[in-house]
Amino acid sequence: MKLFKLLCISAMVLLFVVCGMASAGTLEDVKAKGFIQAGVNGDLFGFGKPDEKGVWRGLDVDTARAVAAAVFGDANKVKFTPLTAKTRFTALQSGEIDILTRNCTITLTRDTALGLDFCQVNYYDGQGFLVPKKMGLKSAYQLNGATVCVLPGTTTEMNVADFFRANNMKMKPVVIENTAELAKAFFAGRCDCLTSDASQLAGTRSVAPNPNDYIILPEIISKEPLAPAVRHGDNQWKDIVNYSILAMINAEEMGITSKNVDEMLKSADPMIQRFLGVSPGNGAALGLDESYAYNIIKQVGNYGEIFERNVGVNTPLGIERGLNALWTKGGLMYSPPFK
Repeated sequence: MKLFKLLCISAMVLLFVVCGMASAGTLEDVKAKGFIQAGVNGDLFGFGKPDEKGVWRGLDVDTARAVAAAVFGDANKVKFTPLTAKTRFTALQSGEIDILTRNCTITLTRDTALGLDFCQVNYYDGQGFLVPKKMGLKSAYQLNGATVCVLPGTTTEMNVADFFRANNMKMKPVVIENTAELAKAFFAGRCDCLTSDASQLAGTRSVAPNPNDYIILPEIISKEPLAPAVRHGDNQWKDIVNYSILAMINAEEMGITSKNVDEMLKSADPMIQRFLGVSPGNGAALGLDESYAYNIIKQVGNYGEIFERNVGVNTPLGIERGLNALWTKGGLMYSPPFK
């Protein structure tokens, strides 16, 4: 009986410690140090990569900046940690970073087994194949016997194996952990094709010695909803990250941009007043300043702005909105009401 009581007390203490750790709060931690530490790709043009002046650029980078604008009122209060596909989840689990914004696909096992929570999708993607034009290929179904460059520890590694097996085709994988090194291997001719998310292939092609020498084959072989991740158990921090991304989506739907947001503060529309914090409530619900959404839009932009700036048709990637258009324009980007 004494042993049973001792075990019960031990279990209660363990539960208290775990709950205490979960409720310690990433928000309090980042406020104490004065910045957010974000894990990013580091070498993927359009999503996460320093420019020639060392300034971080990309859609995932802007996502992290939006969270900083929400928390601090200053989009620049964020530091970036470049991570490989293998180290990204461990860095978040260990507390090395506060948020992972590194083109990560939501999957069932990642969402349940890694101690992480995925937030609002910031890019809907799918896996494809990049090949040299000189091969004369028109379809991924012509890749039987190909050597394939692929990153380890990714959904793409499993997807490409499944694709070849399901279609009774053979392949020889060339596995290299670093994205930049994998691209170099492909451009050097070490493999016949490079497989990854189509957005990543577009980014890789854009930095090729001659981008016009390469094409992305038409087949998309998977669903890859890419989203930031946070540690499991910190519901407030997850809400903040969620509603930072959703604020950018909602702003685009409402026609609010970084250029007109100051004028929109004068709007008589009650939905706009609530959204921008003129009418209080939304900020307090998240534990943030009422102007958090205004700060995001003013300093970072709405979702359409960050998409077009980083990966859109007028960038070297030249990506159409597609699934990443607003739901009102045939895409999947949709925000719940801000009220």
